[in-house]
Amino acid sequence: MRKIRLGLSMFRLGYHVAAWRHPCVQSDGAMDLEFFTRVARRAEEGLFDLVFMADELAIRGGTKPEGAAERMANVAELEPITLLAAVAAQTRQIGLVSTCSTTYSEPYNTARQFLSLDHISRGRAGWNMVTSWGAEDALNFGHANLPDYSQRYARAGEFTRAVRALWHSWDQEGLVRDKASGRFSDFTHLHPANFEGDFFKVRGPLNMAPSMQGEPVIFSAGDSEEGRAIAASEADVVFTAKQDLGDARSFYADIKRRLPKAGRSADEVLVMPGLMAIVGDTRSEAEDKLAKLQALLDPLVGLASLYDRMGDLSEYDVDGPVPEPVDPAFRSRAMVMYELAKSKGYTIRQLYELMAVGRGHRMVVGSPYDIADEMQEWFETGAADGFNIIPTHLPAGIDDFVTMVVPELQRRGLFRTEYEGRTLRENLGLPRRSLR
Repeated sequence: MRKIRLGLSMFRLGYHVAAWRHPCVQSDGAMDLEFFTRVARRAEEGLFDLVFMADELAIRGGTKPEGAAERMANVAELEPITLLAAVAAQTRQIGLVSTCSTTYSEPYNTARQFLSLDHISRGRAGWNMVTSWGAEDALNFGHANLPDYSQRYARAGEFTRAVRALWHSWDQEGLVRDKASGRFSDFTHLHPANFEGDFFKVRGPLNMAPSMQGEPVIFSAGDSEEGRAIAASEADVVFTAKQDLGDARSFYADIKRRLPKAGRSADEVLVMPGLMAIVGDTRSEAEDKLAKLQALLDPLVGLASLYDRMGDLSEYDVDGPVPEPVDPAFRSRAMVMYELAKSKGYTIRQLYELMAVGRGHRMVVGSPYDIADEMQEWFETGAADGFNIIPTHLPAGIDDFVTMVVPELQRRGLFRTEYEGRTLRENLGLPRRSLR
């Protein structure tokens, strides 16, 4: 029977921009291994498929609006691949997924990093392939300007193909390690990548043993035509931000429709929308939890939470309509936010109050039954294969979900009662991949 797949996004201290001010949150937790280890272990106790670490390569948003940057907790955090390598030693079965940019990295280094994480974790690694979009990122890597949108995606597709070629440098039987004969390897099972494209020329081979799961699991996100094309051809799992069930079903169907053209079947790619679940024993209790977080939201930070997607809105009336984005860097998310505001009639203030919580992801506030009802509907009506759970604040967000929602999903037969396999790929129910 098909089961819901679950990831936990354990980015920083939680997704609410005021999470660091909550009384139960460790304000310096984003720099603390023990903080993330506790969160990952709790997700593992809840039988989650994976924990996911987003990443940003710069302190974004500058001082727009003036003074906002000093009130936000995005200025001190650990590099995620390094962090997950340490978390791997403190967990046993949960998948470990990190973001890494194709715009400011090289295929050979990226292939080594994620295959190393894969071996350290014994087959639990995943790579979230992103193109990067911040102007501040470009400056940190010596570029005066952010590369063109279409160029970033063309580079990303080529980058990913090069990484996958490097991951397949060795056949499983290539490293014989025969002490008696003195033969360590069999070069007839060695395959240099010899990859050449418009952006990269990578000889290879990779100087590492192959992955026990065939190759680390590849994740992607992006609602644009370019993002969907890469998802269909290269990704194993697609993250997305969808507010509306109909929109989510259309996106899901479109991704699945593209797969045969890429030589793949519908079960080779999972779609996992983000879901912020704020849960209490009753709906009233859940609403009270949200209200307490919203009371911690500084108006300057609220406007800043829109800046990366919508630009600087400080000159507009915050109680007036949301203006249409003009050439946004993060195009798909910007348009999701704008269309939502237009359809709901939100003011700028109402939009930033919403974005301060879920940052564009679907939010459900209620009892365990309310949360499970929503997840079941999306899962059973062709909108999702699973969900990337986006907590407001940590560790309370994962504690509440594991304690209250997971048992209800299990009671309904929608979620596992034990891990099915050893590797992330096995637990996600994904087949091993070979190079086409």
